[in-house]
Amino acid sequence: MPHLTIQHSADAPAGNALCEALFQALAAHDAIPHPETLKIRTLPCPHWRIGTEPQSFAHAELQLLPGRDDATKADLAQTVLAVMESHLPEIGALSVDIADLSSAYAKRVL
Repeated sequence: MPHLTIQHSADAPAGNALCEALFQALAAHDAIPHPETLKIRTLPCPHWRIGTEPQSFAHAELQLLPGRDDATKADLAQTVLAVMESHLPEIGALSVDIADLSSAYAKRVL
């Protein structure tokens, strides 16, 4: 069920290779017992302004069902950041946040 969404500056090469590397890294993590439920997407931002140079960024948000402790969330964040660092070495600002989905989360799968 984990959802990983990466917002990035339009010049960031956040494509299928990055998605695949993130999928493999998260699928191998003990906190993701059902990797078939992973959903990874990228969202290029056509306009942005950040306070650091170079003017490029990628921000990942990993949303999970509640129940994981802070140490596990921190480890997941570091896992995502490490993959982003290896695939986006020229991007100025990389960041990751982990959030719990609300109890109202609902889904449908065919």
